[in-house]
This record gives sequence, C-alpha cells and structure tokens, in this order.
Amino acid sequence: MSTKAYEARKIFTDRLRQELRAGGDRSHAVSDARGAYREAACLLTRFDPMLLRLPGESRATGGAVLELLDDCTTMGVKDRAVWNLKADVRDEALRGLAGPEAARLALEANLDQFQDDPGPERICLACLSGSRPRPADQSAGELTDTLQAVLWLSRVPGMSGLPDVEELQRTLERARLLLPLERLVREPFQGRARELDELRDYVGTPAESAAGSRNEAATASGTGSRSAPVPPLVIHGPGGMGKSTLLAKFLLDSVPDHNPDFPFAYIDFERPTLSIHEPVTLIAEIARQLGIQYPAHRAELDALADECQQAAHSQREGQDRVTQLHQLATTRSVLGRSSSQEFQLLATERETDIIRRVADVLGRAVTSADQEDPPFVLVVDSFEEAQYRGSPVLGRMWAICQAFQNVYPGMRFVVSGRAYVDHPARAVMPRHIELHELDPQAAVALLASCGVKDPDVARVLADRVGGHPLSLKLAARAATLAGSGTDSMGELIRSLPARRRQFFRRVDQMLVQGILYDRILNHIANRDVRRLAHPGLVLRIITPEIIKNVLAVPCGLRVETLDDARLLFDELSRLDLVEPAGPEAVRHRADIRAIMLRLPGGDRTDVMRAVERRAVDYYATREGIEARAEEIYHRLRLNENPRSVEERWLPGIERFLTGAQQDMSPRAAGLLTAKLGGGAPDNVMAGADQEDWERIAAREVEDLLAQGFAEAAFVRLGERRPWTPCSPLHSLLAETLNRLGRRDEARKAASDAIASAQSAGCAEQQLELLLLSARLAEDAGDLANADRELRVAEDIAVGLGQDLEAMGALLARARLTADAESPDPEADTQLSQRLRLLPDAVLADQPALVRAVASQVYAQDPGALDHTLKVVGLPTDDEALETLGTAIGRAASRQPGLLGPLMDILGDAAGPSQPQEGDGPGSRPGASQGAGPSNTTEILRLARDRGTLNALARRLLAVRDKSGEIVAGVAAAMGAGANGRTKRRASAARPAEGNDSSGENGPARPGRP
Repeated sequence: MSTKAYEARKIFTDRLRQELRAGGDRSHAVSDARGAYREAACLLTRFDPMLLRLPGESRATGGAVLELLDDCTTMGVKDRAVWNLKADVRDEALRGLAGPEAARLALEANLDQFQDDPGPERICLACLSGSRPRPADQSAGELTDTLQAVLWLSRVPGMSGLPDVEELQRTLERARLLLPLERLVREPFQGRARELDELRDYVGTPAESAAGSRNEAATASGTGSRSAPVPPLVIHGPGGMGKSTLLAKFLLDSVPDHNPDFPFAYIDFERPTLSIHEPVTLIAEIARQLGIQYPAHRAELDALADECQQAAHSQREGQDRVTQLHQLATTRSVLGRSSSQEFQLLATERETDIIRRVADVLGRAVTSADQEDPPFVLVVDSFEEAQYRGSPVLGRMWAICQAFQNVYPGMRFVVSGRAYVDHPARAVMPRHIELHELDPQAAVALLASCGVKDPDVARVLADRVGGHPLSLKLAARAATLAGSGTDSMGELIRSLPARRRQFFRRVDQMLVQGILYDRILNHIANRDVRRLAHPGLVLRIITPEIIKNVLAVPCGLRVETLDDARLLFDELSRLDLVEPAGPEAVRHRADIRAIMLRLPGGDRTDVMRAVERRAVDYYATREGIEARAEEIYHRLRLNENPRSVEERWLPGIERFLTGAQQDMSPRAAGLLTAKLGGGAPDNVMAGADQEDWERIAAREVEDLLAQGFAEAAFVRLGERRPWTPCSPLHSLLAETLNRLGRRDEARKAASDAIASAQSAGCAEQQLELLLLSARLAEDAGDLANADRELRVAEDIAVGLGQDLEAMGALLARARLTADAESPDPEADTQLSQRLRLLPDAVLADQPALVRAVASQVYAQDPGALDHTLKVVGLPTDDEALETLGTAIGRAASRQPGLLGPLMDILGDAAGPSQPQEGDGPGSRPGASQGAGPSNTTEILRLARDRGTLNALARRLLAVRDKSGEIVAGVAAAMGAGANGRTKRRASAARPAEGNDSSGENGPARPGRP
C-alpha cells in the first residue's frame, strides 16, 4: 500500500470512529461479542480487525471493527494500518480468559495474523502447547519476545510452568550487552588468528604477576608502593581493516553461552550517550555493564553510575566556566589557565575516586561468585578523537586505568584507534597490534562468505585484490553482479592490475577499489542514475533539489523540473551504495565514500570538481548554518585559501563539520582542526598554513599546561619558528617559562612580545600579553609595573570597544589593589559602575566574568550579588554548591537563631522531603549540628535539579545575618573556580576571628589569593 493510500485509510478509520461514537458512549459497555473479540486479540501484538476470528469461526466476519473500535489504537506497519489493544483492555481480557486452553484456541484461530512475523505470539503458542522456551539458547530479539509472552501468559488464570520473569530479564539484559558485538560479526569472521592469540595472551597475563593481592591494593587506598601497571594494548590500522570486528570476535569467544566468569566492559564512543570528552561517562557505562553481569551487586554499581551522572553535570558546568574564561583575553591570562589546571586536577581526582570504588565492588563481586580472580577487560572502541599529543582526555584515561589496576590488578585495557600518540602522563609504553591485510587463505574464505562460490575464482580474485577486507567485499559484490559466466568473470579479473609490493601496494589498493566500484556502478540499469552515482560521491547529502541544481548539468543530464529530479532520486535511493540521510535525502555509504574521494580520476575528477563548484554556488545562496557548513566544506575540498574560507565561518557550524577533516587535503584539514578543536596528525600539521598550525599548537600547549606538563609544552613551543606577530604562542611561551620557574625569562618574553604585537597592530594579542605581564610582575612583587600594565590593557580594551575585556582588565586591577598594603577602593568602585552600566544581554554572554566581578565588589555594592543572580545565576557545579553549603552550615552553627529561617529557605527550595526534621544545615541525620556541609550540599543539589537554586540564593541574601557570613558564602560560591585557587576558596566564607556575630568591621569577604 502506498503512503497516500495508508494515510487515506487512516483518515477513514478516524472518521468511522467518530461517526460510530456519535451514537452514544460505548466505552464501558462490554457485550458478550465485544468481550469475545477482546479475548481473540489479547495475545496478538497487532492485528487486522477485518481478519480477526473468534475460536470456531471458519472465516472472519469483520465484526471486530465495530466491537473493538474504542478498545484499540491504530498503528502503521509495512504500509498497512493495523490495530492493537490498549494496555488496560489487554490486561482485563487476559485475566478474563477461561484458562490456558481458551488462550491457545484464540491464538490458533488467528494464525494468519502472525505466521509471517516471529514475535511473542509464537512463544505464547509454544508455551500453551506444552513446549517451554529455553532462554539460554535465545538471541536478544527472541528473549524480548519471550519476556513479553511470559508477562502476558502470567495473567491467564491457571497458567503455570513459565520461566521466572526476573531471571528472564537478567538474561535479556546480558544478551543486549552482547548485541553490539554480535552485530559486528554478523558476516562470518575470517583470519586474524595471530591477532586473536595476541589478545588472549595479553588478557591472560596472570593477575598474580602484579605484586600484592587485590584486597591488599584496595586496602592501601591509593597510598604506598604499587606494582608496575600493565600497559594498555592499542589496536590500530587503516579504516576498513576490521579493528572493531576483531575486538567483537575476541570478546564473544571469551564469553561463550553468556559465560559470567569473564567480566568485561565494551565502550564504543560512537554511541550518543557517551562523550569521549567526559571520561566520567565511561565510568558510568562500566558500572552499568558490570551491574548486569553481577546482579547481586547491581544496586551498588547503579548508585555509582548515578554518581557519575552527577559528576558529569558538575564537570560540564566547570568546563563551561573554563571555556568562558578562555574567550576573553583578560580572563584567559589572569584566570583561565590556572582555572583550567584546577579543573583537570579536580576532574581527575573525582574520576579516580569513583573508578576505585567500582573496582572494589568488582573485587567483592568475583569473590562472592567464587571466581578465581578473572581478568577484567575494558575495551574502548572509536577512540581516535582523543588520541592526540597533549590530550587531557588521554591523560585522564591513563589515570582512570591506573587507579582501577591499583585496586584490581587483573584489569586489562584494550583501545581501538589510530596508532598510539605518546602522552606525558603515561607510566608505561603501550603494547601494539597493527592490523594488516588478511592472509590469502582468509581472503579466499571472506570472498566465499560474501557469495563467491567458485574456489578458483575466489583464489584469483584474492590474488589480484589483496587482503584488504573492504576491497574483498567490493570484489565479491562486483563478482556477484557479473554473474557466473566465464567470460564476464574473466573480464572482471583482467580489469584488475597485478599486485606489486611494498611502496606501491597502497596505491594499487586504492586503484583496485576504484575499479571495483566502477564495475558495480556499471551494473546500474538506469543510465542517467549511473551517470549521477560517481560524481555524487563528493556531496555529503543528495536530495531531488540538489540533483536538479547541482548534479545534473556537470553529469550531462537535462533535469528541468523537480518531479524529473525525484524520479532519478527514487532510483538512486534504492542502490545498496547509498543510505538514508533524512526525509527525501540520501548519502553514499561512509566506508565507500571515504576511499573513493581519495582516488584520482582524470576526466571524472573534472566532473566532480564542477559538481563541487556548483555546490558552493547552491549553498551560498541559502540561509542557515547548515547550508553555510556545506558551502565551507566544498570550498575547502576545492582547496581555496583557508584565510578566505574562514571569512565565511559562522558560529554554530562546527557540529556540521565534525570529522570532515578526513575528506580534505592537509592544508584544508588544518583550518578545520584549528576551528573545531582537538589535535591533528603529523601530516596535517606539516601541511597546515602557519596561522592554522599556530592555533592547533596553541591548543595542544594549553592542554599540556592544564595538566601540569610544562616541560612537554616547552618542547612543542620550540617548533616551526618564527611565529606570526599575532600568534597566541607568544603569551603561551611566557606562561610556560613561568611554570618552569624561569620567571625572568618569562617577563622578558612577555615584554618582547608586547612590543612586537604593538608594532604589528595586534591589539588583542597586546591586550592579553599586558595582562600576563602584569600577573608576572605581581608574582615578582612589582605591583607598580603590574598596575601600570593593567591600566594600559584597560585603555586598549576601551579603544577596541570591548566592554567585557575592559571589565576583565579592571577586575585584575581591583584584585591587585586589594592585595596591596594600602588598598585603593577606586578600582572596586569603577568595577561596580561598569557592572551596573553594561546591559544585561551583554553580561549574559560571559557568566564566569560577571560572577567573578560580583564576588569582588559585593562589599562595595550590596546589590551586585542579587543583580548577578538575576542575570546569570549561581554556578551549579559541585565546587560552588559545597562552598555555599559550608558557609550555611557554619553560619547556622555559630548563630543558632538563624537555624529556623535557613531551614525554611532550604526546605522550600528542595521540596517537601528535604531537609529532614532534626537535621540542621551542615548536619547529617544523627550527626551533631555543624559537622560538615554534606547534607546541606545535597539539599542544594536538589534545589539545582528543581531549578530553585537561584531563588534560594536570593533569599539567603535577605537573611538578617550580622556577621555577613551567609552573604560572604553566596559571594564565594559566585566566584568559585574563577580564580584558579579553588582550594583556598573552599574556606572563603570564613570571617576573621572575633567577628562571628558582630558587623562592626563590615561583612565577611571571600578570601583572595
């Protein structure tokens, strides 16, 4: 049935329903006929009401249409409208059946409704006929059907002997755990015996080889001597070589029949719920998968997974703050880099703490299961994005694995990605398995499994094609299309060049793939579609409109109307070389496209370039960031100057260009990497423009400094000099020298760079360098020079019309004067005025800066905190909440009269269940009042989750607290993490001794470095 016919039938059904209902309310009237039809349908997932039969009926009468009209919902399946019973109606019908025999007769009467679709109905019929399912032998899909069938049949009176539902659910969850692996090895696995042996050897290393038992390691709590960590194993090789398939085969071989004696976790960072930039999400997934494998410890592991989600929320807030601080020159130099290092440190501390507890649970789980210290294998797939020099993710992953091994020495870490990039955080050199082509025997076997049945043909093809799995699959497809005739098969083989060795092998491989792809295209029946297919490879998406306006003319086709284009599109979309990409949109398969784009093609290349030029023109006239992203993509593919392409950049297009570097020349990939973030392979760095190279290198140096690796940063800074005058590397060199203790050299480097930036007219770079130079002068005790350079920086920001930069420079000067022997209130006054004068919309663009300013001036301007809460709100990461919780607990402890108002404020914000009666702020149930911030911080988290945190904070500002402790706590929370010295901030809300209850000396202030 066509889509239009289906829609017409649905409209008719809805109208019929309305007409029949118009005669009166039938929903509660259950006649005998209606009840009989309900019972006939209650064990059917879906049914056609016109064909539904009652037991004993020789043919359907269509009576179900009228009787079940109010009992069902309509759904579309395979272009036809079908019905299914509503849940409450189904449940009532199941419980109303006379018994198992009545249920069996109802199913047998409607065999034609489900005989072509395996589903719960078949399981139900088998159970009702005396055949019980064997869950251990079933796939995940079959287990899903079995669980549904058991849930239905358990409601039938007199039904017995069904599998246990909870055990069935556990079996299903474990099967689903293996499902991603089983999908990777759907086709017969061939070869790789040596690589599988290497994996088994690596994982099979006795855990006893690590000094000390697991329990001793756990007891050590991260202290004391440790055995050398077992290095990770990195599997790498060209795309399409079968890295993921190898890992899937290894894991499935290791857990035959869902064997629970081999704990593992398989993490694929292509899953949307996991973020390679948030290692804590990996820990949550490890805990989730171990909870499925060890159900007795699932509650504990699920709690740890939930804690990971809370940590991820807090880390996102902290990372957002660091990103905001890096957006402005003034905050980047003064606050951003120290905040980055503190963020990485705190994130690593929290992640390693949680993973140690996960490892401890695993240790207890294998002990309680009487397992002999099995290895735990952590497999991380699709890890390429994090594998670059200086990657913070790589450093944090190292820390996670070492922490796990310290508690559970049998842990083994296997990574699939590009060849390992050295990182200064590593403790040992990783082991490697590089995947090469399949051996001849495996290549022949793969061809046979893909449909090449003649062994002689398979051997000849394997000899010509080589052992690249993708080449072999293309060859099998081409051979299948060529047919079994001797002439056609001989022609295919003769079209392939004889293989050469070593240097030429990769070139030959690409040539072979191109020839095979052409052979496949030549079998497209429609000549016009065939002409579109290859040039269309350069397009990331194909629609009827794109066929008409972009593809047709270069391909020599006359497509005058959109309807003509739709006819071509419909045939193109049926090819097995393309896949859906949205409504009326397709794209070429990624594995084919990635290879074919790199092939030279003579005249065909000219056609493809003409397509790309028309694509640029087409997208340039369209609105929206997605169209602009496609325009930039094709400009870069045409090798336009990166500087002119950059002028077309719009904020937000980054997400549409992620991963596009692989389709580009090194020079174009350099610009994309510079704009998108992350690292770049050596060939991209070598081919990138100097300006793009400097931006990529700057990011790597920033990452290294954030992790505390100043020596490695200094080595990177020694490359590709001299730099451009406006390069961000100048300030990073001074910062790195200062981190290395070479302070005089750092000040000189900053001074020289300031002069160079000024001569070149690089005002923004000069601004950043002045801020950095002022900080270095302050550290050296030269406050006069520091103040002078901050004033110059402020003037430059004002001259540039950058109000936020000017406010950042003034903030640095206010902090400088606050630390002087004779503080000057002028800076705080000016800062408060700037905060008041700037529009709220401007302030909202830089929450981290605005919060830091409010935290600085709140004593001078009592309304600054309330105004800032309205505009940008309080930070919601754990550091801010713990800071505020500490202040509230201390205020309640020192001033018992505040307990009641504080309890009311916390209770209203967190909901009726918090806080518990008798638990004052800062206390735990059963603990003495003021014992710590734990309970109050949890209440603040609840308020954050309910969206009432800012209202709570504003009410706290109105509490009559003479000591100023609570207001100081809100200010400290407001500025938490924005000064790079968060450990001192943790006690920021503490006023001077002797001022606990007196306001004579003014309100308490957050501590300053």
